Amino acid sequence: MTLPDELCERFIVSRESLERLEVYVSVLLSWQERINLIGPSTVDQVWSRHIADALQLLLLFPPGKTELADLGSGAGIPGLVIAIVAGYRVHLYESNGKKAAFLREAIRQTRATATVHQIRIEQLQDEAALPGVQVVLARAFAPLERLIGYAEPFLKKGAIGFFHKGQDVDAELTAAAKCWKLNSIKHPSIIDSNGVILEVKEAVRVQH
Repeated sequence: MTLPDELCERFIVSRESLERLEVYVSVLLSWQERINLIGPSTVDQVWSRHIADALQLLLLFPPGKTELADLGSGAGIPGLVIAIVAGYRVHLYESNGKKAAFLREAIRQTRATATVHQIRIEQLQDEAALPGVQVVLARAFAPLERLIGYAEPFLKKGAIGFFHKGQDVDAELTAAAKCWKLNSIKHPSIIDSNGVILEVKEAVRVQH
């Protein structure tokens, strides 16, 4: 059994979704030769390091969620991978023009239900009409204190955050506590022994 097959069995991914994931990986590796979408040292581990890291979120999402936002989407991990596999409608926020072009091409070839928003994430605070997402995602994007600020437009409307974090998560939580009162849960990553998925159920600004 190949690694993609093993992952799909582990995360209950259909054969059709696996085929679309393989298309995504093919597009990703083709574009990787021109622009830096994932760490060069991880190219040979794209399934175990990147695809699996996105798929583990499916084990954490509450039922009944249908629309997601992925902040600083970059290579589309985790947002586009989730859209391909699980059929969620996903909004990918990416300011870099080349990465946004990659995302649009990957969406076209995989037929994912995803939309690219090419704006700076700081502009979200000024957007009059944001999509009504129930979940907001980010992976390797920003320190937690700033990340919560970026996600606030969605969180204050009731969305739940799921953020990939590394071994410094406790230090990030301490720093964020100066500005935010968080209702959060740390889920151990099943991909990275030093990583966690930080679930943020509520974020309230601390009044100074």
